Amino acid sequence: MLNEWQEFLDYTGPMTYKADGKKDTTWLGRFTFEALREFGGLSRILTILARSFLFHSPDGTVLGSHPRKRMDYVRRGLCAWCSVPERAGAKPEWQYLTEFGSLHREFPMLVDEDGRGWFCRHFHAAMAFARDNPKVVRKAYSEAAGELDRKFDAEWRKKVRQFQMPLFSSNADAAWIIRFDDVIADALELGPLRQGKLELPKKLRAKIEAVRPEKLPAEAIHTLIAYYVVNRSEDSDWVVLSVANFDCWFGDTNFGRKYLSQIPEEIIQRSNSFGVSRYRVLPKFLP
Repeated sequence: MLNEWQEFLDYTGPMTYKADGKKDTTWLGRFTFEALREFGGLSRILTILARSFLFHSPDGTVLGSHPRKRMDYVRRGLCAWCSVPERAGAKPEWQYLTEFGSLHREFPMLVDEDGRGWFCRHFHAAMAFARDNPKVVRKAYSEAAGELDRKFDAEWRKKVRQFQMPLFSSNADAAWIIRFDDVIADALELGPLRQGKLELPKKLRAKIEAVRPEKLPAEAIHTLIAYYVVNRSEDSDWVVLSVANFDCWFGDTNFGRKYLSQIPEEIIQRSNSFGVSRYRVLPKFLP
């Protein structure tokens, strides 16, 4: 969550589908099974991708000025990552296509010649692994994988068409859908991806330890505080808390289901307004 360039690499690079036991989630990559099943955390993921396309060369070097001149390139990159083959018999004149195999030469890692984007390939490979390896995958995951795999293409096509809708489209079904236009706007505002890491001072870690509940991992609090420091804006004390993405970073859903409720309010205060989860760290626990 702190090294955003590494996040980009995790969302676009080659995957290894293996597991040494049911607690090993290597086969999921930087996702939880729940995030794949529910398409959770996509807003942050797409924004990370967009920021890389806008501000970085393929090796991570920050590009020069004028990122707005690369907006069309960014949109093509997002389409490539999200690409999924059209169903048989689909009309090619449909205004929002979902298959972008034509972008393979420009984005060879993000979409193959058959129009299968990175996320599409990862989802199917992860579900196949879960289905075929019940001895090293949780029973619930193994049992659900086949059905999820079968339904994915149709459900993901709906999402990919939704992503392409203009900001003021009258065809939107809900107020909070994700659109590429929103993602690109957020990326322009946020700027280049961070590539560093923030270590909390020893005195602050000791202060946290004095009030940390025994069953709450210190890493959960340390990560939230560090994330808050590097993401807080000048005009607000609140930072958006993407629970699904934090779950993915920690490798399971314990963060959202268990750890958050255990964090003392004297350290972190949380709020949920208009469907947006946010939090702030009290001044005495800031570095």
